[in-house]
Amino acid sequence: MATQPRATTAPAKCNTCESEGTSDKRVQQPHKKALTNRLRRIEGQVGGVLNMVEQDRYCVDILMQISAVKSALDGVATEILSTHANGCVRKAVQEDGGEEAIEELLRVVRRMIR
Repeated sequence: MATQPRATTAPAKCNTCESEGTSDKRVQQPHKKALTNRLRRIEGQVGGVLNMVEQDRYCVDILMQISAVKSALDGVATEILSTHANGCVRKAVQEDGGEEAIEELLRVVRRMIR
């Protein structure tokens, strides 16, 4: 499945970055509906890959669909990462220098590029 080219828009900022006294942090995603729609499409793509395996489809075709799923997930991750950097991390830097938030962001990026 081909992915649709996305129009470029200004990076979104999260509406709230708060911790409720525990390590459980919550963020209200500014484009939640768009993100959930994209994730549901990806969910459908994964179901399609499962069907291809069950139907003994050609390996290369399956691998191409897996590649499309990975690319779509990377797009969602990039969107959420952008929101985090422009919202949560920016807020932390402005409030207290943001050393902890920056280190957390770098840990996430390192894990994403593995």
